[in-house]
Amino acid sequence: MNVLLIGGGGREHAMAWKIAQSSLLDELYVTPGNPGTVRHGRNVDLDLNDQKKLRAFLLEKRIRIVVVGPEAPLVDGLHDRIVADPQLKDIVTVIGPKQAGARLEGSKEFAKEFMFRHNIPTAAHRVFGQGELKAAVEHIERVTPPFVIKADGLASGKGVVITSDRKEAAKVLKDMLEGGRFGAAGSRVVIEQFLKGVELSAFLITDGEAFKMLPAAKDYKRIGVGDTGPNTGGMGAVSPVPFADKDFMQKVHDRVAAPTIRGLRKEGIAYSGFLFMGLMNVNGEPYVIEYNVRLGDPETQAILPRLRSDLLDLFEGIASGTLSERHVDVDDRTAVTVVLANEGYPNDFETGAPINGLELVRDAYVFQSGTALKGDTLVTAGGRVLAVTSFGKDLEQAILAAQRSAALIAYEGKYLRPDIGLDVIKQPTGKGAQQAVK
Repeated sequence: MNVLLIGGGGREHAMAWKIAQSSLLDELYVTPGNPGTVRHGRNVDLDLNDQKKLRAFLLEKRIRIVVVGPEAPLVDGLHDRIVADPQLKDIVTVIGPKQAGARLEGSKEFAKEFMFRHNIPTAAHRVFGQGELKAAVEHIERVTPPFVIKADGLASGKGVVITSDRKEAAKVLKDMLEGGRFGAAGSRVVIEQFLKGVELSAFLITDGEAFKMLPAAKDYKRIGVGDTGPNTGGMGAVSPVPFADKDFMQKVHDRVAAPTIRGLRKEGIAYSGFLFMGLMNVNGEPYVIEYNVRLGDPETQAILPRLRSDLLDLFEGIASGTLSERHVDVDDRTAVTVVLANEGYPNDFETGAPINGLELVRDAYVFQSGTALKGDTLVTAGGRVLAVTSFGKDLEQAILAAQRSAALIAYEGKYLRPDIGLDVIKQPTGKGAQQAVK
């Protein structure tokens, strides 16, 4: 079958790499793609908002599966537009929810209310909109710090502020509700109860009826060693997660994943594709911090190498409504992903530096993100440039392997975190987990 993959980051490079391994694949197209995805398919330039041209491409290339990597096109209703087109609705299957389901990520207020309606464990919260700054600040004065303040809409993973300072919290609220910080995404804010524990990411794939759990991962959002400094899109990941043992993941299945899929069905929200459940392990109990309606980045670069199953076969299960009959097989080894970024990221940074040493990497997967070709030379073109993923029989070996391979790659301004995974080596599982991580 022919597949169109939408996106151009490291997540999409990993997805293209995995899809290209399928014996079911005839042709893979990626839009816009990057210099890494072109090794597994054909990069194409498509305007997703031009329905006429999109329809023509899907029909001409006989695309059967459209896989949406990032969240923005889903929140914008791309799935709805494709299946509403009379010429496409009976031909093309979209991997990624319709706009109604994408609200789980597109609106934190909607997600929180959904969780409360379906008894899914999450932190207590209040919501405030424009014109309610005074009430929001008064709420901050009443509750116990730390304060968790979230922009309601999409903010590229940077719309969350955690602070124990009431003055800073009040300023953040003013900046969002009156100052335009995060634009429309910050026009409504969610103030949440702070949960003390350790974070992880759980994933599932669903056809709207059945679902299959995928490998879990822990990612590292902050730029600095020891989880210091500003948030980024993600500086690394490990999978599996040592503190998420079998008993904990069974709780995730029973208390989070299953009631989420049941809740979507009950509310008449057709949902197909991936669901990312951002969790907090609090004394061995899972609480949902957020939903994402796609795979994470850089978690994808850690979990897909562990997935032995044919990813395209799982997509075919969604297309035919037979996902329940498919099997998810996972490599027991540990994968560690280290992101190579540009110095200065997530703030100002330089681009255009030649990247050297990729040919020296033998025992790792290198997924490209912020790269471009200048002639025949691969150069830096973004804040996060590459993701290096290595296997090990345990976490310590995987960490060493990933760091060794990352050291072989060179470019001006290269920056990486040398401590990815170190915080969870020999970490207690279950109820001891929250004491082990700050």
